Amino acid sequence: MFSKACTIAAQYTYPVFVSYYYFDKTVESSLGAFVIINEDGWIITAAHILESGLRGQQHATEIQKYNEAVAYIENQNNIDEKEKKRRINKLGSNAKWIRKFSFWWGADKHLIREWFFLKENDIAIGKIENFDPAFIKSYPVFKEPENLQHGTSLCKLGFPFYEAKATYNVENNAFSFDASVFPVPRFPLEGIFTRDIAGGKSADKKYDIKFIETSSPGLRGQSGGPTFDKDGRIWAIQSQTRHMPLGFSPKLKMGDKEVIENQFLNVGWGAHVATILKFLDDHGVKYQKG
Repeated sequence: MFSKACTIAAQYTYPVFVSYYYFDKTVESSLGAFVIINEDGWIITAAHILESGLRGQQHATEIQKYNEAVAYIENQNNIDEKEKKRRINKLGSNAKWIRKFSFWWGADKHLIREWFFLKENDIAIGKIENFDPAFIKSYPVFKEPENLQHGTSLCKLGFPFYEAKATYNVENNAFSFDASVFPVPRFPLEGIFTRDIAGGKSADKKYDIKFIETSSPGLRGQSGGPTFDKDGRIWAIQSQTRHMPLGFSPKLKMGDKEVIENQFLNVGWGAHVATILKFLDDHGVKYQKG
């Protein structure tokens, strides 16, 4: 059912790598998705993907304060090295302070400096600088938000079940990936449209906070990617997975112990197309609707 739709959605769905260089000099990477909206280079993704950047800014302040305190202790001439070391250890540091972080938006040349957020609905939009419209073959069509039919088969697309480890070059102040990492394979997952989820109004009262729920979970690596129908039209941008208790807990034997297994249905929530289109309109972002 979704073979044609996945071919369409693959044209506008790309991976975003988020890389971290920590205080203890270790490196980690995570993977999400984003959608290129138009030929001007506007994109949409899940706002929570960008939270690491906010943490990195906070950590930079904490690291600076720590380094200043260390320098002050080391410059004390009236105490010996053993006492200096003791005082520095007493300061305390966080091994997972983020020293450096980086977002890779589908190509080395893609840079986004300014973002607009609707955090209550987990939406973020930004514009790739000097975007080449020929980078993709076709741009997405967003579903008309009126009269969305419950029970409609939908599909999510992203980049789960894939790991790529970045390295960090201190001299160049740059992250890099081995060429074997690319291309990153896309992974679709189908479900049906189960419910509209209403979350009240945004803090500024401008937006109705709404999600589209599907009967299958959103997988790690699909956050920020599209939820679309059999024609490839976008209904939502994947945000999160919710775990719905089923109300029964079977008992299992694990060796000599009896274990109670709580049962859940994992459902996906995506930012609703109605809220997405209003947000795009308010920021003057062009899009196709059909």
